[in-house]
Amino acid sequence: MEFSGGGRFEVRITAADVGKRVSVRRWDEHAAESEKFTDTVGLLTSWDDGVLLITRRDGESVRIEESSLVAAKVVPAAPVRRRGPAASYGELVRIAGRAWQPVEQDRLGAWELRAASGFTRRANSVLPLGDPGLPLDEALAVVRRWYAARGLPAYVQTATGTEGTQESLCAQLAARGWTREVTAELWTGPLAPVADREAPGVVLSRTAEAAWLARYQRKGMGEVALKVLSGGPSVWFATVPGAPGAPPAAIGRCVVDGRWAGFAAVEVAPARRRRGLASAVMAALARQALEEGASAAWLQVETDNEGARVLYTKLGFRAHHAYHHYREPDSPRGPDAGGAAAAGPAPAA
Repeated sequence: MEFSGGGRFEVRITAADVGKRVSVRRWDEHAAESEKFTDTVGLLTSWDDGVLLITRRDGESVRIEESSLVAAKVVPAAPVRRRGPAASYGELVRIAGRAWQPVEQDRLGAWELRAASGFTRRANSVLPLGDPGLPLDEALAVVRRWYAARGLPAYVQTATGTEGTQESLCAQLAARGWTREVTAELWTGPLAPVADREAPGVVLSRTAEAAWLARYQRKGMGEVALKVLSGGPSVWFATVPGAPGAPPAAIGRCVVDGRWAGFAAVEVAPARRRRGLASAVMAALARQALEEGASAAWLQVETDNEGARVLYTKLGFRAHHAYHHYREPDSPRGPDAGGAAAAGPAPAA
């Protein structure tokens, strides 16, 4: 990482650069000789009392003592290099929101408050897409009261890693004691290569029938959960039948919304994994989405679901941005994660 010419390090940032993307190098006299210099790149979210807080693309915040700085500079935003369909964060977050529609919603300025009796964090969290119209502490107080009135913990869904995301809000929530409970990623890819896969024995339906639900490994499957699963512009459910009297071998869900097809709830029976059933389910759903005019695909996957990530990479998907759910201080663990597209029962939030 090059900071200056002539071999001299320089600190070229000040507290006035809060809100800008920076690259810093610090010195740790207690580290091993080969590890004394540490580089960090991210959004400078605060600089108070001699401590810098830098939020990286993955949402992690790093505290750096001002006295340890040996070099620092403002850097331009990272260029966006994507092999998949072009899309902004704003477009994708709204598409994803329509795929997991709440049964109740309200607005606080540009913030969307969403509730669905606790089924999935995505349908039971605030989507902060702009200015709430109040100072942050007042807005968060309103949020907490709104969810408390419904017997739910308050969650705020944020994103990091691309233009228009909320690194600064992540740092402000963390500073106020909100806990980052789950981090996942939204991936995008072209739809046609998914549809080109074989799809033997896959049955499509407009409803989540009893057999489909028998394989869906989620808690709280009541009337509200069924409304969330069935909500969206054009929803399809895929099933690969299992043995007679047994749950299906595999299932999946797809929501077609304009040019986008969103995959979720892709689950395979443990004994039937690594036999191509997940890609078969997605292929059948992709063909239906193509018939309805879609051309691009998205899905959500947790960062530690290695099996699913390998599958989606083979299908042409790439990470677009990370997203996080911050839970209010002093509240119990909240909604079930809900159905991401997963090669096994390991959903995103």
